[in-house]
Amino acid sequence: MACSIVQFCSFQDLQSARDFLFPQLREETPGALRRDPSKSSNWEDDSWGAWEETEPQEPEEEGNASKTQKTSWLQECVLSLSPTSDLMVIAREQKAAFLVPKWKHGDKGKEEMQFAVGWSGALSVEEGEYVTSALCIPLASQKRSSTGRPDWTCIVVGFTSGYVRFYTESGVLLLAQLLNEDKVLQLKCRTYEIPRHPGVTEQNEELSILYPAAIVTIDGFSLFQSLRACRNQVAKAAASGNENIQPPPLAYKKWGLQDIDTIIDHASIGIMTLSPFDQMKTASVIGGINATIKNSPPAMSQYITVGSSPFTGFFYALEGSTQPLLSHVALAVASKLTSALFSAASGWLGWKSKHEEETVQKQKPKMEPATPLAVRFGLPDSRRHGESICLSPCNTLAAVTDDFGRVILLDVARGIAIRMWKGYRDAQIGWIQIVEDLHERVPEKGEFSPFGNTQGPSRVAQFLVIYAPRRGILEVWNTQQGPRVGAFNVGKHCRLLYPGYKIMGLNNVTSQSWQPQTYQICLVDPVSASVKTVNVPFHLALSDKKSERAKDLHLVKKLAALLKSKSPGPDSFETEIKELILDIKYPATKRQALESILASERLSFSCLRNVTQTLMDTLKNQELESVDEGLLQFCANQLKLLHLYESVSQLNSVDFHSDTPFSDNDLAVLLRLDDKELVKLRALLEKYKHENTKTTVRFSEDADGVLPVKTFLEYLEYEKDVLSIKKISEEEYVALGSFFFWKCLHGESSTEDMCHTLESAGLSPQQLLSLLLSVWLSKEKDILDKPQSVCCLHTMLSLLSKMKVAIDETWDSQSVSPWWQQMRMACIQSENNGAALLSAHVGHSVAAQMSSNSTDKRFSQTALGADAEALTDSWEALSLDTEYWKLLLKQLEDCLILQTLLHSKASPPAAKVSSPQTEPLPRLSVKKLLEGGKGGVADSVAKWIFKQDLSPELLKCANQERDSENPDEPKEDLLRLAYEQFPCSLELDVLHAHCCWEYVVQWNKDPEEARFLVRSIEHLKHILNAHVQNGIALMMWNTFLVKRFSAATYLMDKVGKSPKDRLCRRDVGMSDTAVTSFLGSCLDLLQTSLEADISRDEMQMPVLDTEDAWLSVEGPISIVELALEQKPIHYPLVEHHSILCSILYAAMRFSLKSVKPLALFDSKGKNAFFKDLTSIQLLPSGEMDPNFISVRQQFLLKVVSAAVQAQHSVTKDKEPSEEAATTHWKDHNWPVLAVDLAHHLQVSEDVIRRHYVGELYNYGADLLGEEAILQVHDKEVLASQLLVLTGQRLAHALFHTQTKEGMELLARLPPTLCTWLKAMNTQDLQNTDVPIATTAKLVHKVMELLPEKHGQYSLALHLIEAVEAMTTL
Repeated sequence: MACSIVQFCSFQDLQSARDFLFPQLREETPGALRRDPSKSSNWEDDSWGAWEETEPQEPEEEGNASKTQKTSWLQECVLSLSPTSDLMVIAREQKAAFLVPKWKHGDKGKEEMQFAVGWSGALSVEEGEYVTSALCIPLASQKRSSTGRPDWTCIVVGFTSGYVRFYTESGVLLLAQLLNEDKVLQLKCRTYEIPRHPGVTEQNEELSILYPAAIVTIDGFSLFQSLRACRNQVAKAAASGNENIQPPPLAYKKWGLQDIDTIIDHASIGIMTLSPFDQMKTASVIGGINATIKNSPPAMSQYITVGSSPFTGFFYALEGSTQPLLSHVALAVASKLTSALFSAASGWLGWKSKHEEETVQKQKPKMEPATPLAVRFGLPDSRRHGESICLSPCNTLAAVTDDFGRVILLDVARGIAIRMWKGYRDAQIGWIQIVEDLHERVPEKGEFSPFGNTQGPSRVAQFLVIYAPRRGILEVWNTQQGPRVGAFNVGKHCRLLYPGYKIMGLNNVTSQSWQPQTYQICLVDPVSASVKTVNVPFHLALSDKKSERAKDLHLVKKLAALLKSKSPGPDSFETEIKELILDIKYPATKRQALESILASERLSFSCLRNVTQTLMDTLKNQELESVDEGLLQFCANQLKLLHLYESVSQLNSVDFHSDTPFSDNDLAVLLRLDDKELVKLRALLEKYKHENTKTTVRFSEDADGVLPVKTFLEYLEYEKDVLSIKKISEEEYVALGSFFFWKCLHGESSTEDMCHTLESAGLSPQQLLSLLLSVWLSKEKDILDKPQSVCCLHTMLSLLSKMKVAIDETWDSQSVSPWWQQMRMACIQSENNGAALLSAHVGHSVAAQMSSNSTDKRFSQTALGADAEALTDSWEALSLDTEYWKLLLKQLEDCLILQTLLHSKASPPAAKVSSPQTEPLPRLSVKKLLEGGKGGVADSVAKWIFKQDLSPELLKCANQERDSENPDEPKEDLLRLAYEQFPCSLELDVLHAHCCWEYVVQWNKDPEEARFLVRSIEHLKHILNAHVQNGIALMMWNTFLVKRFSAATYLMDKVGKSPKDRLCRRDVGMSDTAVTSFLGSCLDLLQTSLEADISRDEMQMPVLDTEDAWLSVEGPISIVELALEQKPIHYPLVEHHSILCSILYAAMRFSLKSVKPLALFDSKGKNAFFKDLTSIQLLPSGEMDPNFISVRQQFLLKVVSAAVQAQHSVTKDKEPSEEAATTHWKDHNWPVLAVDLAHHLQVSEDVIRRHYVGELYNYGADLLGEEAILQVHDKEVLASQLLVLTGQRLAHALFHTQTKEGMELLARLPPTLCTWLKAMNTQDLQNTDVPIATTAKLVHKVMELLPEKHGQYSLALHLIEAVEAMTTL
């Protein structure tokens, strides 16, 4: 056993702590560029100003320095870890993060501890103060029933202001002390340790605080009581707010250190008593030849400082020379929070005056003067500056680092340097103390020693640990003059932590019963985000000549090298291995060597067996007193496992073939099924096999039923003569089961012999059943291809059930058998539903067979005069267990059909398929369905529908009666089969609701996929029950739509037009085309909600039923249940939002400019937007301001013009994008929508209709215009507008063609008409290619509409003459 470094903890998210302490090191990610639209307050500066300003590029040196800082940031922090590893503090400047451990399951089911940030924030109170030092001190519990863990952990923090503050794990300030006005250099703690020898002085607990010219030591007992009182007071004050209990004051001593230039670090050695010789020597040095010597040597407290002039200073303070000082504890309790908060708030708001600030500074506690303490002696080295000092656990040695890259070992008692290491610049040091384990001793022959037997005292060894960050190496040295016993490459950015204390609050009584698990030293690695500790065996402290263990380690290394080398010959190779393992003396090392031999993959089975047998025989031939029982038992257990492996391997290698023919009739009898049930089962399994098979790659060496002996020994173990299976992964479990049963399930091995062998080896029937089912359920593909394996499973299960411990005969017959319940649980949890259904049929058959045999036996006993109630009991047990089997078979059949549907192969997609639709669906099990809630089945089918992208109409068709003339597709057939199995769970409204939710969830993941949201609204419209429809629509709006909808509204209102793609992506999170489709879907959703609200009063609430087989389902509440819990919407508020959505949709659809949507509403209307649709808001009512009506009218006229233009504009080369854009118009009849909006916006509807007619004629759509005229009420005004349009057409025909006939006609026209035509602006005419005959119809239409008394009637008559003249040309 060599020195090793072991990881015992890791960090969950160390980067978050780094980003909090070092904001400048935060990594910019591409996702960070997309900000929340609600947080973007000044879009103009963000989008334009940032582009104009170009930041100067940083020099390359600064970039390299920043990169280095990202890895070495931990060196700049104040770091402390509790000895019980239940809290870690990382602090820098004014901020700190408290990390707490959390247990998390690893990949193989093992739990591992991870540090996660439990609290983070600023610790500084006064302006400009920084954290200089920190300690995590665990405090012992005062309860008698304590398990040895600390009650809580206190965080002690020192600041540059001189304050020392104490916090709880959650960052609550308990108390603060200002004991000296200089900055705190270092905090160190000493806790109680039981003296190892009677002559050693018992040390008291204390907290020592180092200042530049003083040391303050706080008594540990006083500190412990004060911290407990403060914590209790804070808890009571937080609960009531009135408690104000004054805790006891702190007792401390303050020493002013003299005759030394600078101090960097210190070590408090504790109380020591000089020997008489040292007493006389010291007295003569200080007092000369006339010094008087006391009879008893005085007790003194020793302190060692490192710094400069002297490099190391030794101070001695006589006990009893000064009285301890008492301080008033500065409390931070909840009862004073109000005044403190108000004063802080007043400072924030600028109310605090300079006079108040001066009075606050004057309120600092009074400083007690320090007692002078002169340095007695030191190591005077003027050029050397000390950097740190670390005291050994037994207080006899201390290691000091300096600026020359040296590590110096000091003898604390004599005050001299006894060893020096070179080449360790910036070194970090710590100690490890190892106690000898008495059970590992080996009696030494030929000499007597108190350490030569297992009854002597335990020896203690100390090792110095040095971490050299410049070289990235961690070394372990044997002290005082021993060699280096370990070295590890650990990286250059780690931190070595050595607290030097344990738990505070123990004494000589409580510490004996407490065995807290504390670490001595640890290494924090920020690169791998792990915390490691060093394990050092005690024998490394012994010399090589006297250490038998060192010889054993040499033999172990030689054995490891031999196992890796090529074997020269089988006999000599085996003999050499035997000689090596027999030469090893220590039992623990011998066991380690045997384990390495058994774990070797290169050794044959016979070699492993012979070596283990030889060691076993050797141990038996030795004297009983000298034989280690653990090693002997280990050898015996390994031999048993090897014999079992040999027996199973022989059974698997024997050629065994059953000649019994196997037919369908035999299978029906075996499973107790009739022909109809068997045909149905076969059909289900064939569909499942066809849809569920996957092509997998198999390698020749991956043979089933083959297991190396090394792996076999790793899976099994003996504990107290009981064979058990270790905690292994599912794949390893299946491999072990395949080794036992795979040949048997294929009929290639004797089932009876295998069961007898495994039973005699000591494996319980429950373990064998678990292994058998794991193999059966995992090898589904092979089993479905070979139906004869069902017969083998039946035989195997019958044999296992007849074992002695399988089914207890004394079990209460009216209860459920645990044996069969174990099998049912395995089938319930399996995701391979085909194999699970077959195994359930086999289990049901075997259980029924055994119950009938038991019944026949009891019936015969009854006939002979036994108790007649036995028959009744057996029939009750049969019916109870049978009901559970029938329920399981129904559940597995349902799950199998559902699984077949979900994994049915998709037809070739016609449209574009997105990445979410290509992701495979998870496999189902009965357990998942039972835990998935009432909506679990519908949710799974909805995910499949999303993947297949089936239309809502297809779901409706599949639910109707089968049409004999039109055979269905396999996909629809499977869907109809699922409908039949789940008539309640897959009811159409429920399925549409889940599909609607699934599509909108997927759209929310990728908003660019606008078709997902469109399909979601389609499913919403297909929901027949208005209650469900209303709830789903409301949940969709609140969860996914309203936030983006409000962002789009504010963006458009800010821009004043339809925003560009870049702004849409920044604020709304999608492109401009996606925003257009999104607004159209929002409009459909709101309209659907309005329709559902109207019809919900006429409908009853739906009753959500569940199939009988799934009544025990548990889990999350379903979507439909949530929808039914929603409140009804407030109709006017939804209508109000629908108006806004129509405005936004029109603006985006037609790219309108100069549009501010919110400007169309007054203050009441604006305030009502984006509120809960179920709430009653104050909406606009009564007559609207004419200014608003004018703006609204202008907007609606723009919409109508743009809609007509989009429909009737003539373009020669229409691009595909324009064709896609015109499809939006087909979804909504914009002129009708504009008239409807005019009704809600208090705009004259006739104005919109007249404008629509005018635009139709303007674009040459005269036929549509004649139809639209019928909707206009004020036809006189319309006629005047159309008269102008007619004049524009004639003016264009006469003045722009410039033909001779045209000029002649113009000369014959009346002067009034000529003047009027010349005044026409033909540029407003959109379609100039209208025939004259069509224009003539328009003139006649105008004549019909104009009354004869109208002022322009005569002008219309002249126009008729002109048009008729033009038609004759």
